Amino acid sequence: MVTTIGELLPEAARRFGDKTAVVVDSEEFSFAELEARSNRIAKGLVSIGVVPGDRVTLYGPNCWQWVVAYYAIAKTGAVANPISAMLTSEEVRYVVNDSGARVVVTSSDKGRPLLDLIGAGELSHVVVWDDDLGSAGTSLRQWVDEADDEFEPRPRDASDLGAICYTSGTTGHPKGAMQSVRSVLAAGVGTVLMGARGPGDRVTNSLPLAHVYGSCVLNAAMLAGSTLVMVPRFDAATVLSTIAEHQVTLMDGVPTAYYYLLAHQDFDQTDLSSLTRCWVGGQTLPAAKALEFTARSGCPIHEVWGMTELAGPASANPVVGPNKPGTIGIAFPGNAMRVVDIDDPAVVLGAGERGELMFRGPLVMDGYYGNDEATRRSIEPDGWLHSGDIATMDEDGYFTTSTARPT
Repeated sequence: MVTTIGELLPEAARRFGDKTAVVVDSEEFSFAELEARSNRIAKGLVSIGVVPGDRVTLYGPNCWQWVVAYYAIAKTGAVANPISAMLTSEEVRYVVNDSGARVVVTSSDKGRPLLDLIGAGELSHVVVWDDDLGSAGTSLRQWVDEADDEFEPRPRDASDLGAICYTSGTTGHPKGAMQSVRSVLAAGVGTVLMGARGPGDRVTNSLPLAHVYGSCVLNAAMLAGSTLVMVPRFDAATVLSTIAEHQVTLMDGVPTAYYYLLAHQDFDQTDLSSLTRCWVGGQTLPAAKALEFTARSGCPIHEVWGMTELAGPASANPVVGPNKPGTIGIAFPGNAMRVVDIDDPAVVLGAGERGELMFRGPLVMDGYYGNDEATRRSIEPDGWLHSGDIATMDEDGYFTTSTARPT
């Protein structure tokens, strides 16, 4: 039984071995190959002083190096801090300093501007995966090429900090949502259950792995034994050809991706017959667009909802159960959602009444790193999290979001 993030890949390798786990940039990697490479990187991280509880920033695009580094960080007992590859060097510098990261794992072009941070705060190493920065940097490639592949994941408790994921920071500096080991695993398990994902699935994903939705899809693939066909960056033509070439059974994406796919000249000529269901999250996809996609492709779309503060997707229209386009479905198993009065969260509203959507359960973050005031504003003493979204609930307990609550 998997009880820590560091055990996800070892258990997947034990169960699925030589089965293809990841396809990216025309390369294929089995579960066993990913396990061996992540073990070598874990040993490398330990060799430069990483210990349980240290924060390690992971900064780069979708690639196999990101995947194995993510699991290597978890195996050492360190806290992963995945950040968007689209962030500027100044934004990255803020996150690295704010989180107290000991190590940054990244590509050489993104790592070079961070070298002057080494020794200035907590940062001791910049590890690059695609080149060599000389004596100033550390080579991940050297670890992969030279180290042996035996490593025992460090023990962790479910309540331990597993990841710090920063919000978008649209109204100021981003805040670091602290996700426990339990919440990260629960998000992956919920994604498997609500999406009926399994070893027969071939899942295409162009979501950034650094985003909670993207990393949750990755963890779900490890749990379910699915093959993850990664598209480094969304492009409608590439996604369509990927679905046809790899006979993809499930696609994860944001609404914009579905708009571009429907508008593409090759959509109706592409063989999409392998698709059995699609997930959409990040924003609301109008029901009319979901129904159009289904009518033209033969594949239903299941809308999901989540937050960085909830470790990723937290509600969904289940594959096994009613699917209501235009709604965000029901809470993942073991969690709860409700709609409350905007001015008084103690007043729970009934079906059809409009108010703020709140969430409670193991997916809820521990709080914002180093920001107790923001934590108190976001989480009620009884554990209910303010989402900031305006929503209604229907008679079946399915939720629909509309506009975000003014801040």
